Amino acid sequence: MVTDKIFPSPDGIHKHDLEEGALFAPRFDAHGLIVAVVLDDETSTLLMVAHMNEEALRKTLTTGSAHYWSRSRNRLWHKGEESGNTQEVVELRTDCDQDVIELRVRQKGAGVACHTGRYSCFYRVVQGTEGEFTLTKDESMQPQFDPAQVYRK
Repeated sequence: MVTDKIFPSPDGIHKHDLEEGALFAPRFDAHGLIVAVVLDDETSTLLMVAHMNEEALRKTLTTGSAHYWSRSRNRLWHKGEESGNTQEVVELRTDCDQDVIELRVRQKGAGVACHTGRYSCFYRVVQGTEGEFTLTKDESMQPQFDPAQVYRK
């Protein structure tokens, strides 16, 4: 894990400068993570939400390929390292107080973001009335591969 801080700390930066200035000073949380919202560059479809630590953000910026921090595996994760479905970063933005990252990507490989083999991780719709809610799958987002065959670890 990279220990050298490459991004300036937002602590001590005046709110106006953080919100309106040119200094990129991402605000990582107490666990050293920042939320990354990932959109398809062509369609603006929400593909996935992940987390980045400082190393993942640095690698993403320097390689142009999306890297994340896997909370379940507790390690750096290069998107597509097992499946081949990488994400080429077209644009990276941050929100007003720099505690969320937005990535606009072009998906490579089978063109899917989700580990279930689907184009987007957001393939289910919440439906129902008060007290009774169910999930219905969006039939337009069928799996493009069998995850059991791709993720053998």
